[in-house]
Amino acid sequence: MIGESIAHYRITAKIGEGGMGEVYRATDTKLSREVAIKVLPAAVARDPDRLARFEREAKVLAALNHPNIAAIYGLEETGNNGRAIVMELVEGPTLAERIASGLIPLDESLKIAAQIADGMEAAHEKGIVHRDLKPANVKASHEGIVKVLDLGLATALPGGDREASDTANSPTLTMGATSAGVILGTASYMSPEQASGRRVDKRADIWSFGVVLWEMLTGRRLFDGGETVSHTLADVLRAPIDFDKLPASTPAPIRDLLKRCLDRDVKTRLRDIGEARVAISRVGQAVAPPVVETAPSRSRFGIGNWAAAAVLVVALGALAFVHFRETPPLEHALRYNIAPPEGGTVHSFAVSPDGRTVVIGVGGRRQAPAMAATHGCTSVAAHAVYRRRDVPLLVA
Repeated sequence: MIGESIAHYRITAKIGEGGMGEVYRATDTKLSREVAIKVLPAAVARDPDRLARFEREAKVLAALNHPNIAAIYGLEETGNNGRAIVMELVEGPTLAERIASGLIPLDESLKIAAQIADGMEAAHEKGIVHRDLKPANVKASHEGIVKVLDLGLATALPGGDREASDTANSPTLTMGATSAGVILGTASYMSPEQASGRRVDKRADIWSFGVVLWEMLTGRRLFDGGETVSHTLADVLRAPIDFDKLPASTPAPIRDLLKRCLDRDVKTRLRDIGEARVAISRVGQAVAPPVVETAPSRSRFGIGNWAAAAVLVVALGALAFVHFRETPPLEHALRYNIAPPEGGTVHSFAVSPDGRTVVIGVGGRRQAPAMAATHGCTSVAAHAVYRRRDVPLLVA
């Protein structure tokens, strides 16, 4: 098969295989892109039941356009009257491969679970039930985008895009079975009603979703009771579920969600997977790692006030720089020797507060009247006033 072509798709490698066919990696020679091709072998294609299921998968995928569901690009015929679905190639490990390495951290588990729920909600709104939701049918790209794969076992619900499933399309282990009571799918992830061969609806996917979330959080299977499928189915139908095995760090809302998803009574089980998506998103916001804020703060102080404060600090700094670098002017002190009038005696003197004026009081018999007259004084004492307007006086 490798090296051969289907239409304009050249097969380059085998990816995997299952009950519904083999999956190959191929190159779209027209659009130069990598794709996945699911081929139904010719021997199986001759089985009307399998062929009908295979073609229904193509129509189901074509009806869905959602980022968390692998897209379909086309339906082709092979050279030996077989059928092949051309699908989006999703890189990265499956969720089953991730879980095999151990439990997935809580915050990452919730991100994956929220995207699974988002994709399944879109399918349910189209009236489509997956019926084989399991970790091996979920992939996450390197960019963290989750894709739900393999809707080959899906059936349309009444009121959906297709007719209601009949007994021939009910879950079966063997593709040729036409009666209820025998199952098709992976036993560990089946709902109790599916395991017992009863009619299923979207609540079967909600059960499977709960099992997948449990395994992400614990790193081990919820139902793996024995070596045979019968033992596993018995556990699905009757084994008690010990919720104490969940990690102690599991938030209470997630524990409550798992209890509702894994309720064996379909009447009291969570009815809409959209509710699971909302609950997980709310818890995910609370447990997300803190984000370091790099954007400008929007506190009550305000961006404008911060800018004004910065300008003020700079201005004060510049002013202080100029002030402390400025050399204060030197005060020039002049020294005077002031002699009193001849024959006079200094009996008092006073200096003005600014240091620029000095008043000296003198007294004497010979010149005192003349000084008094000169300065307008009628007393015997005369006052001499010496004033220098530009510099202070030091009197000796």
